[in-house]
Amino acid sequence: MNPQRQKIHTMTRRTLLIVLIVLQDLLPFIGNVPIGPLSITTLPITVATIAILLGPLEGAIAGTTWGILTWIRAFVYPSSALAPLIFTNPLIAVVPRILVGVVAGYIFKILSSREKVAATVAGATASLTNTLLVLGSILVFANTPAVASGYHTNQAGLAAALGTILATNGVVELIITAAVTPLIAIPLLNHLKK
Repeated sequence: MNPQRQKIHTMTRRTLLIVLIVLQDLLPFIGNVPIGPLSITTLPITVATIAILLGPLEGAIAGTTWGILTWIRAFVYPSSALAPLIFTNPLIAVVPRILVGVVAGYIFKILSSREKVAATVAGATASLTNTLLVLGSILVFANTPAVASGYHTNQAGLAAALGTILATNGVVELIITAAVTPLIAIPLLNHLKK
């Protein structure tokens, strides 16, 4: 394929993947499933799959798209009651999402000799990266009485509340992402190889 045609192919593929992330993020109960004050996200599956198929750079671009959407939605169409208090900070909304794609892409590359295991671990680490970095960033950058109140605690109890979320919501997201990512990524990877 000549360089100009390759460039057009890459741009078209990237645009379609960005549209997929936008649709998944904006359609209710697809990318963000609200449960009380929390929001379980399935977007790490998509970002990890993109990173597995196309590498860490494309994973980072998908993660950046997700992060920017999270940030914008916090102002105009929040996914939860806490989103405007937390995700208006780009260090919480954008940076962890970028790293989801980077980590998943590199984990898959490192373990790629066993594709199914690599995809499972990449999915799990994508979810874990998102959960740990978002919850850690909330503790560091959004440790306010209003945020603590949103989690039904005071500032002194915010770390414990976030730990509970990690142990419940975070574990569920990790299991789902680890299980579903290889189911999507491996068949697509095999198709791309043909």
